[in-house]
Amino acid sequence: VPASLAEFLRGLVSRGMAGCNITLPHKEAALHLLDEVDDLAVAVGAVNTVVVKNKKTIGTNTDVAGFYENVKPHLSQTKKAVMLGAGGAARGVAVALSQLGFSHIVITNRTREKAEAIAKDQALDVVAWEHRADALKDADLLVNTTSLGLAGQPPLALDLSLLPQQAIVADIVYKPLITPLLAQAESRGHKTVDGLGMLLHQAAPGFCAWFGVMPEVTDELRGFILSA
Repeated sequence: VPASLAEFLRGLVSRGMAGCNITLPHKEAALHLLDEVDDLAVAVGAVNTVVVKNKKTIGTNTDVAGFYENVKPHLSQTKKAVMLGAGGAARGVAVALSQLGFSHIVITNRTREKAEAIAKDQALDVVAWEHRADALKDADLLVNTTSLGLAGQPPLALDLSLLPQQAIVADIVYKPLITPLLAQAESRGHKTVDGLGMLLHQAAPGFCAWFGVMPEVTDELRGFILSA
């Protein structure tokens, strides 16, 4: 755990801050560095939102709601989902997939042990990374939670030929907005969901906790963020 992360979180109270967001790769580490964590953060196994209250740092997880709200309007089938990646964000996505009603959730990751740890906590099926393309058969949703495709990172190499035509492809990466995975999916005619919606939906409850106002995630807000 970087010493700077622990120092920063300890200093939120003394600096008079309302809280903060935690991003990769620190979401799991933050779980153990706060004064309190709520039940959802414990269940997920990761913290992405910290609120300062009564001079204590309290951790929660809004990635679950962020992914849920971003993807739900696009779903028609919720039988099988395939999730790529096993970091802190993946833990929130896995919980959201269960809440969305997926009866079969498959996880695959470059480091198998990390995938197995999430699978054990959340009752998922693990597939070896080298067999990730085979796991796409019969999937209704494919989700990339890895940093592959993020600006400055290698693209995600994945053969989508076995992915059913009606399947949706989602990427939690939002910079670039259209990742190589989403571009490939769009070229095959798949409906795609980019990561900006998840960013906005996860931010709303945190903003409300910090400032007492719940933002409404609208097309106008999305447009404003894109223009900035």
